[in-house]
Amino acid sequence: MFFASDNAAPCPPEVMAALSAVNQGFAMPYGNDAHTARAVDVIRTLFEAPEAAVYFVSTGTVANCLSLATVSPLWGAVFCHTNAHVQEDECGAPEVFTGGKLLLVPGAHGRMEPAALDKAIRAQKPGVVHSVQPGAVTLTNITEGGTLYSVAETRAIADVAKAHGLPLHLDGARFANAVAASGATPAELTWKAGVDIVSFGGTKGGLMGAEAVIFFNPEKAFEFELRRKRSGHLFSKTRYLAAQFEGWIEGGRWLDHARHANAMAARLAEGLAKIEGVTVAPEAAANILFVKLPAATVGRLREAGAVFYLRGDDYARLVTSWATTEEDCDRFIALASE
Repeated sequence: MFFASDNAAPCPPEVMAALSAVNQGFAMPYGNDAHTARAVDVIRTLFEAPEAAVYFVSTGTVANCLSLATVSPLWGAVFCHTNAHVQEDECGAPEVFTGGKLLLVPGAHGRMEPAALDKAIRAQKPGVVHSVQPGAVTLTNITEGGTLYSVAETRAIADVAKAHGLPLHLDGARFANAVAASGATPAELTWKAGVDIVSFGGTKGGLMGAEAVIFFNPEKAFEFELRRKRSGHLFSKTRYLAAQFEGWIEGGRWLDHARHANAMAARLAEGLAKIEGVTVAPEAAANILFVKLPAATVGRLREAGAVFYLRGDDYARLVTSWATTEEDCDRFIALASE
C-alpha cells in the first residue's frame, strides 16, 4: 500500500530489458551513439515533430530549470502557478539556473487562470527598466493538484503567453498520465496547443531516473546543449538514459502504464467516497488524489503499513503508479472503512 509517490515505484520489465540490451559492448559517449539516435526518433514520432530537438537528462528539476534558463533572460520572470513544482519543490533551482525570478499566478486546483496570467504579466511593466521583464510561462500537466489541463485550457494559456511574446514551457513530469486522462495525442496536448518546450517525464512513469527535454523549435537547442554541459548534466553514457525511453515508448507501454495508474486512482476514489466521514476531492483527473480522512483512520492505515503524505492534519495525498495493484487499493479502502 505505497501511495506516497509514483517516483518510488520499481522499473517495469521493458525498461530493465532495455538497460540490459544497451549494456553490450562499446558506444560513442555524450549521446553520439545509435541508441540515443533511435530514442530521439521515437520521441519525435510520438510527438509528430520530426524537426524537434530532443535531449536527455536525469531529473525533472534539471529538465525544467535548463529549459527555462534557455529561454528566459537573467532579468526575466517565469510565470507559474502558485503551487507549481518549480515553486514549491525545486529548492530555488529555477532562480539559480535562470538568474531571474518566479512570479506566481493563482488558479483553482493547480491550474492557472488565463485572465490572472495576463494580469500578472501586465503588472511587470514590460519595457520599463525598473521592472523585471516577462521571460517565460510554465504550466504543469498533470498539475500538482492532480488536475488536468485540457487541450483547450492549454491553448488558452498559450494564447496569453503568445500575446505577450513569451515562450510556453510544459512541466510534464506526469505527462503520460495527462495524455491517458485527456484522450488527446501528445502533439495535441503540446505544440498543437501552443507549447514550445516540454519536460517529458519518465521517472514517475517507471524509468530509472530519465527525463527528456523537447524543443519543438530547435532555434535555441544549441544553447540548451551548452547549458547542460556547463551545469554538469551531460552524461557520458547518455545511451543508458535514452534506451529507457525507447523501450518504454515502443509498443505503447508508457501509455498502458499511465492508464493503469489512473485507473487505480479512480478505483481508490470510488471506494473511499462511499465511506462515511471520508471526503474525496472531486477534481482529480489522473493518478493523484486528495482525500480527507479522520485522524483515527490515518493512524490505522499507517499502522497497517500504508505509506502516504498528509497535507495539513487530515488531507492525504494518494499517488498511484504503474505498479499499484487492485489488491493495494482494495485493502486501503477496507482499512479506511473499519
